[in-house]
Amino acid sequence: MLLEAVYHRPKLNWCYAYDGRTIHLRIRTKRNDVTAVSAMAGDKYIWDRSKTYVPMTKLASDELFDYWECEIVPEYRRLKYGFLLQKGAEKYWMTEYDFLKQEPENPDRLFEYPFINPVDVFETPDWVKGAVFYQIFPERFANGDPANDPEGTLPWGGTPKPDNFFGGDLQGVIDHIDHLSELGINAVYFTPIFKATTNHKYDTEDYMQIDPQFGDLDTLKKLVAICHERGIRVILDAVFNHSGRTFAPFVDLQKNGEKSRYKDWFYIRKYPIAVEDGIPTYDTFAFEPLMPKLNTAHPEVKEYLLKAAAYWIKEADIDGWRLDVANEVDHEFWREFRKVVKGIKPDAYILGEIWHESSPWLMGDQFDAVMNYPFTNAVLDFFVDGTRDARSFANALASQYVRYPRQVNEAAFNLLDSHDTARLLTKCDGNKEQMKLAVQFQFTYTGTPCIYYGDEIGLTGGHDPGCRKCMEWDETKQDRELFSFYRELIALRKKYGALRTGSLKFLSAKAGSTSLVYTREDENDKIVIFMNNAAKAKNINVSVPEERWQDIRTGDNVSAHSGVLSMKLPAYGCVMLRAL
Repeated sequence: MLLEAVYHRPKLNWCYAYDGRTIHLRIRTKRNDVTAVSAMAGDKYIWDRSKTYVPMTKLASDELFDYWECEIVPEYRRLKYGFLLQKGAEKYWMTEYDFLKQEPENPDRLFEYPFINPVDVFETPDWVKGAVFYQIFPERFANGDPANDPEGTLPWGGTPKPDNFFGGDLQGVIDHIDHLSELGINAVYFTPIFKATTNHKYDTEDYMQIDPQFGDLDTLKKLVAICHERGIRVILDAVFNHSGRTFAPFVDLQKNGEKSRYKDWFYIRKYPIAVEDGIPTYDTFAFEPLMPKLNTAHPEVKEYLLKAAAYWIKEADIDGWRLDVANEVDHEFWREFRKVVKGIKPDAYILGEIWHESSPWLMGDQFDAVMNYPFTNAVLDFFVDGTRDARSFANALASQYVRYPRQVNEAAFNLLDSHDTARLLTKCDGNKEQMKLAVQFQFTYTGTPCIYYGDEIGLTGGHDPGCRKCMEWDETKQDRELFSFYRELIALRKKYGALRTGSLKFLSAKAGSTSLVYTREDENDKIVIFMNNAAKAKNINVSVPEERWQDIRTGDNVSAHSGVLSMKLPAYGCVMLRAL
């Protein structure tokens, strides 16, 4: 047994309260090294009569390690615990201090979860687990009110450029709300809608005003109310890392320099503020002069931004915030932000834009979730670019999954493209079947999926600005078959809870292979999903204990023979079967 590979630590993703009564324990071992793991657990004050051994199951495996998990409901909400590791006849007991060859005589040196204090339990919004998000870039979705078009607005459908306008607005979203309802969408994420100079609005001029080209407070209230009537939640984009160059405090700073009362609202390295050799003399987002970085530790800045965060929830009844460049803002600001937001609307969704491993922000005191770009990258690597085989893909997902507590994974924001990336269909070189296979994985994986506006009707586009083209509203130019595919997939996800929050297990993900078989299972259903990520048909066989199955799309019955389920899939085919 390779003890050097064994790892556990209290709290974080290794020992956490899933709810007010339940503790999840995890431990890591070398892949295929340990044959069985049990948690030795009990109450430290009545150890002798409460001690028990709880078998652990293999939660996931990556290239190097196996990850084991068990669930314990302690009678008195506290837990002393260690682990029994077995490899054939070889046994080790793991304590907080040592590996022992005999069971420890008392619990003094075991690990401990001191007490499940309800206020410390990380609760993510329950509605997010069942959400299907739709991302809208307002300037390019629909022009519902030409009267508010900015000067120089171009005819709808032209070539998108970094600095042109087509007149999209909030009224346009209202006008096309039936499109979202027909699709089955129940949550919308808007990129920024507050006053700014650009078409993307990430250079905020006034955090307390809707950009006039999009409408006003009444328009937003009307939109949110209509969405809520249809069971659609609404989250807005908060750009709190930086403002725009036309933000009043920065305008004052540009005018008055070191004498400005707002000079400490920003990070100034040198006066007068300027751009030297392409680098501003003040901190910005990237090196963009239009976007000066805000000092979110400054009391006045903090007060202003937190007031804005609260205002839009109170006034417009929005359901949460997506936080731009969230990892460049100080943690203390986000802790206060969470208290303010959750104090007004406890089930508001707080979503951070972070493209990497995000544990420091996902400990229950800051965000509910992050935009899950590690998931995006793994899916694109396997389904689109072919740079991973099935085993490497499964390993990548496992590594990511075990980083976080279950409640974080259940609320993860799983996207395949956005306003910051090339569109999925373009990434697939127009291969719609390949695109659909990637989307089917997205919709059958743990977390909440997000559709970038227009993907559902075949919109294409390369990186910004190509990915920000106008939505196509002429149905004769829409891919209605693709729309029907998305609608059916959303309906299936809503129908079967196993596809949302059920356990996930790979039954087949082999080195060198382009096929996958995995299950999603909860107390009501077990669904096995076959995927052929290849340009030609393929027979896929997998061992299953159940004999009778039904295709959840067609209703056709399928039988396993001698414990083997065999399916022939077309190129880029997918079959989902439910055990009967």
